[in-house]
Amino acid sequence: MIAVTGATGNIGRVLVELLAGAGEEVVAVSRRPGSAPSAAGVRWVPGGAGDAAGMRAALDGARAVFLVLGGELNFRGESPDALLDAVADAGTERIVLVSSQVSATRPDAPSHARLRAFEAAVRASGREFTILRPGGFASNALAWADAVRAERTVFAPFGDVALPVVDPADIAAVAAAALREDGHTGRVYELTGPEPISPREQAEVIAAALGEEVTFVELSREAAHAGMARFMPEQVVAGTLDVLGAPLPAERGASADVEAVLGRPAAPFAAWVARNLPAFA
Repeated sequence: MIAVTGATGNIGRVLVELLAGAGEEVVAVSRRPGSAPSAAGVRWVPGGAGDAAGMRAALDGARAVFLVLGGELNFRGESPDALLDAVADAGTERIVLVSSQVSATRPDAPSHARLRAFEAAVRASGREFTILRPGGFASNALAWADAVRAERTVFAPFGDVALPVVDPADIAAVAAAALREDGHTGRVYELTGPEPISPREQAEVIAAALGEEVTFVELSREAAHAGMARFMPEQVVAGTLDVLGAPLPAERGASADVEAVLGRPAAPFAAWVARNLPAFA
């Protein structure tokens, strides 16, 4: 049995489908399991990686667990050691943790201190582990969906700064391999898209998929900060804007790790848009 936290999220929903499709018994852990689809071999339970007590029940009998923090758990919550104690108590042998590329490229960034703490706890847990460090998600473009539907406009800062955004489905596929297969223990995979693409270019891809013009409006850093601060803490807003506006060379380049694990290139942004076009229509 494999336990998947964040099971209704951008990565988790795809991962649950992949594991169930491969014949695995899955415990899908989500704070909103009532919104999840039913599937053979999948048992949905309430909870999340930030609830160590709840995870003890979810992990009962699980040989492997997929851990993703998400949301507010990226910057607050109980100790990583509490969750890893629950993993140990359940006898779960293998952990696949979603961290971030920034954990390596900016090791002193306050915005990613929690992820670095979880990485350290996983390494010290005595379990088999694989750490996934994705860059920016292609699915972050969903933040533009309302404006695209209403005004055929994308509002974003740093319009011409290009980063290799990764399709969450590729992260899920790498996670499925690490959870099910041998040969990934102790590995750290940097997961990005196949090539850098700027917000302005992403808007052009969305326009081409819609077959309609989509206007790009570049926001100032201050305007973007004000919008993001409505749902993100200050240190995370500042850290995110630092990456988006002034990426380091290591953050601009595309990694080959998706292809190394899956035997195929990482999916381009256009492929993600094609699958999610109804959100923008």
